[in-house]
Amino acid sequence: MLWCMRRTNIYLTDEQRAALSARATAEGISTAELVRRLIDHALVAGSEDLADDLAAIDVSFGVLKEVDVDFERSDGQRGEHLERIGRL
Repeated sequence: MLWCMRRTNIYLTDEQRAALSARATAEGISTAELVRRLIDHALVAGSEDLADDLAAIDVSFGVLKEVDVDFERSDGQRGEHLERIGRL
């Protein structure tokens, strides 16, 4: 497989740089290789997380349709609720 890589500069905090370096050393790979692996993982995981989230929403839709929820939605009740939670 032919690899075509392009150099990319990013700014990291000292803490991020140290953590990357320590992990790369522990895994026996270069920091650049670790960054590539982490990016690949994040890109794949991001789409899987979205698919999982959408599936969960789809499965749960309408689950509580038989539950009767009785609560007041007037402005006064909403204001009282917001005041109450604001004091916590």
